[in-house]
Amino acid sequence: MDVTPATFRAVTNDQAGARWLVLVIRLPGEPSRHRVAVWRELRKVGALSLGQGIWAVPDVPAFAEGVRRAVELTERAEGQAVTLQATGRDPEDAARFEALFTAARSEDWTEFLGDCGKFEEEIAKEIRISKFTLAELEEEEQSLERLRRWHRDLTARDVFGAPESAEARERLRQCQSVCEDYAERVFAALHQSEADQV
Repeated sequence: MDVTPATFRAVTNDQAGARWLVLVIRLPGEPSRHRVAVWRELRKVGALSLGQGIWAVPDVPAFAEGVRRAVELTERAEGQAVTLQATGRDPEDAARFEALFTAARSEDWTEFLGDCGKFEEEIAKEIRISKFTLAELEEEEQSLERLRRWHRDLTARDVFGAPESAEARERLRQCQSVCEDYAERVFAALHQSEADQV
């Protein structure tokens, strides 16, 4: 998205809606690893890219640490970072900005939902082939923990409530249930194996 006066008007007007932090970042052209590091940090925290070197996040505590790290990385690379507080000039601007941010969170939730599906498919495959080992259970539990952490991170960033968040919460519950069922099958198989050896 190109930033023009028509698409983004950063003014301080508390009547226009949510407050935003707008980061204007300039980095040396080389080495590119500095640009990549800053870009990765800002993407990781869910910052909205408004154009080359311009990012925005809601001005809420959930984003403060990520903004601090991005500014620190910029300064370490001998670049410049300017952080501005902004709101929309009128309610339509504020709503448009909120919609852009929520659309980015929807993309994140969609990716999360896809990984929930992959997790469930993986466990279904292990059940289908009767792979009931402690090593496999541990691997699946680690995958579930990754999903839990990802869900917590996305929830913290989703300050306006993307429509997919409720479905994601339910899918995570389903993944937990599927993993618990698999754990019971693993323990039953191990106990059966021990009984067979007696």
